[in-house]
Amino acid sequence: MALDPEDLYEVDSDVPDLGGAVLLHYFDGFMDAGSAGKLVAEHLLNSSEHRVIARFDVDRLIDYRSRRPTMTYSIDHWEAYDAPELVVHLLHDADGVPFLLLTGPEPDHDWERFCAAVRSLVERWDVRLTTGFHGIPMGAPHTRPLGVTAHATRDELVGEHRPLPNRMQVPGSIAALLEFRFGEWGHDAAGFAAHVPHYLAESTYPSAALHLLEAVARATGLNLPDADLREASREADAEIDRQVAESDKVADVVRALERQYDTFMEASGKESLLAESVEHMPTAEELGNQFERFLAEQQNGGDTPER
Repeated sequence: MALDPEDLYEVDSDVPDLGGAVLLHYFDGFMDAGSAGKLVAEHLLNSSEHRVIARFDVDRLIDYRSRRPTMTYSIDHWEAYDAPELVVHLLHDADGVPFLLLTGPEPDHDWERFCAAVRSLVERWDVRLTTGFHGIPMGAPHTRPLGVTAHATRDELVGEHRPLPNRMQVPGSIAALLEFRFGEWGHDAAGFAAHVPHYLAESTYPSAALHLLEAVARATGLNLPDADLREASREADAEIDRQVAESDKVADVVRALERQYDTFMEASGKESLLAESVEHMPTAEELGNQFERFLAEQQNGGDTPER
């Protein structure tokens, strides 16, 4: 028996006309090296007034025993419960243009039904583009320009970003499935992955978030303020430099990556690592293995500088 996807959410009764708006999305629970995507989502919510206009039924979508919500115990009683929320926020950019942000834990169940539910909201509000963002670990130093990988349901949406020339198989995510299904349904969708130095993958890395924010702004045309994130990036970079200087092991890794990066750039004459030919790119197996290692380290902990 097919279940109605619209039963998965409730919509506010007072939603303005959103025709032509953009829907951004970030989900906790999958790969997000450097917490890049999380930082972008938090920055958007902190830099603009917002309100929830749609709320998903997390009891149907979340496995609480897999990701147990936090509860606060005080002396002799339970004081608070940090209930998970999967919601759509209505925000406005610096020019007053409305846009949407879907945030919350990645659903554990009913992925196809959830995608259909998001589709119904997109069609209900006449959303023109959905865009996701997160961080991925890469073998590049933090002292050199960061890269961003773009992917989309149409080539035109990728813009100036160079796509990876390899085919690979990686663990699936609801963000990736949303983009895939939206392409099948004829809706525009895109995604951005900031390249985070692998030794910073489990740290908080605002520089990667800043690159994501800039990529999202260019792709959507939104005027997104970045002053707070830019300042956080400067402070974090200074702290990372200090910690690298204090660790011979990490400093050796950074210097080796710098030599590799500089040698490659000089030989290729290219502006970015992604502008080179296929034979100089990491293989699909190497990238897939790196992603798998990062996911394992998220659960088991890793040896990386801490913020």
